[in-house]
Amino acid sequence: MTDETTPALLKDILGPQALTIIADAGGSVSARFDRASFLSAASEGLDALSIMERVRHIADALHVALPARYEDALEIIRAMAPQLTHGFQVVAVTEFVARYGLGDFDRSLDALTDLTRFGSAEFAIRPFLAQDSGRTLAVMEGWASHADEHVRRLASEGSRPRLPWASRIPALRDDPTLAASILEALKADPSAYVRKSVGNHLNDIAKDRPDWLLDRLAGWPTDNPQTVWIIRHALRTLIKKGEPRALALIGVEHGASVTVRRFSIEPQVVRLGETIAVDAELLSTSPDNQRLVVDYRVHYARAGGKTAAKVFKLRTFDLSAGQSVKLGLRQAIRDFSTRRHHPGRHEVELIINGLTMASTAFDIASDPAA
Repeated sequence: MTDETTPALLKDILGPQALTIIADAGGSVSARFDRASFLSAASEGLDALSIMERVRHIADALHVALPARYEDALEIIRAMAPQLTHGFQVVAVTEFVARYGLGDFDRSLDALTDLTRFGSAEFAIRPFLAQDSGRTLAVMEGWASHADEHVRRLASEGSRPRLPWASRIPALRDDPTLAASILEALKADPSAYVRKSVGNHLNDIAKDRPDWLLDRLAGWPTDNPQTVWIIRHALRTLIKKGEPRALALIGVEHGASVTVRRFSIEPQVVRLGETIAVDAELLSTSPDNQRLVVDYRVHYARAGGKTAAKVFKLRTFDLSAGQSVKLGLRQAIRDFSTRRHHPGRHEVELIINGLTMASTAFDIASDPAA
């Protein structure tokens, strides 16, 4: 599958060009696909919709253009997928299955097994989980041993308790460990694509059931580098919180024998769009080598004098006895869809092996022209 150039706005991945590609795919595989009706229905009101709203909108437009009999429509959908050129086009096609195939469980899940190879069916599986979590998870457990990495990844990603942009599943909200057997089956998967999903799934669980996660990972073997990678990825939220058991699972003690010689941020006053430089120098005061996990926590100013903290990774490394090390990075101060900056003072902590060991601050100027 070849991806198109990423547009300026995420939602424009499913813009007019994508609609034409989907329409051409449908028309090329079946004379029963009404290309004109699809383009008319899909184009109407598209501009005002977000990316996931467009996914659902396109699925409904497909319903207009396809045969009324679901089995016939699904045959065309499956034939279209290999001709699509971007993963989100496939997501929109799989959404047709989610919206119109709930009454035909076996045929629909078989289709998702096939369609996910061309993009991802991680969103389309959610309504099936909501309708019957036990039956759907049983099928997904079988996917965990599938020969295709995309299907194995769907087993993990589709059952994530906190899958981004996806609906929450009541059963997984009540018990985020329901897919544990899937994660066990994939804990040493040879595919990095699958392992990343497993780590993200476990990290979701960490936010609701940290003790369960720590107990489970403590029993996983550490002689397989693929499993070790998953454990580290799964523990990232708990490590950022300085959880001692999480640190221990990656071979790091809680706290460290170091002196912070310097921890500074320049410039101390910055305007939106500019960049800060974070610099630190550490000296080991231990007679032994130490494994250090160094992070920094920014307390972002918010309206009304409130703050919101976010932890960023700085570096993980080994520091020899009596040695010193200099650390540094540059961070752009700019707005994102998930984070907007406000003027004011921003306190910053240096965290080493879970403990705050130094602090500094910078200010965001309220007047961009000042």
